[in-house]
Amino acid sequence: MDIWINKEFSISTNKEYLDIDLIHNYLSQEAYWSKGILKETVIKAIENTALCFGVYKGVANEGEFEQVGFARVITDLATYAYLGDVFIVPNYRSLGLSKWLMEIIINQTELQNIRRFMLVTKDAHTLYNKFGFKQINDPKLYMQKVKNNTL
Repeated sequence: MDIWINKEFSISTNKEYLDIDLIHNYLSQEAYWSKGILKETVIKAIENTALCFGVYKGVANEGEFEQVGFARVITDLATYAYLGDVFIVPNYRSLGLSKWLMEIIINQTELQNIRRFMLVTKDAHTLYNKFGFKQINDPKLYMQKVKNNTL
C-alpha cells in the first residue's frame, strides 16, 4: 500500500509527494542529529533510501496537502534496517502522529522478516519501546565511525 489515511492526515511512501525543502529545513535547523546538513545530502539520502514515509495534513494524492512529518528506513529489505530522520513538525505534535507513523512503519510487509532493526534516539525511548525497540543487549559488540559527531 502506498497511502494510509487517518481522519484529516495521511502517510505515503511515494517519494514524489515529499517536500524536500521542509525536510531539509527541519533536519538542518531543528534536528539535533543533523544540524547543518546540506540539502544535496538530504536529497541523496532520500533517493538512496528504500522506504521513505511522508506524513501529511490532507490526503497526499488528492488536492491540497501539507507535509508535517517524515521518517526513512535504510534497509536491504532482507536482514537489516535502520530507522532514521523521524520527525513531526512542532505544530502537529501531540496528535498521535508519531505513534501512527511507527505503526505504519513496523507493519510494512517488506520489514516483517528483518533480523535487526536499529535506531538511535536521545529523547524518544518511550515511543520506540512501545514498538518493541529495546536497549542494545551487549553494547560492547557495536562499533561506530562518526565523521561529524552530532550526538
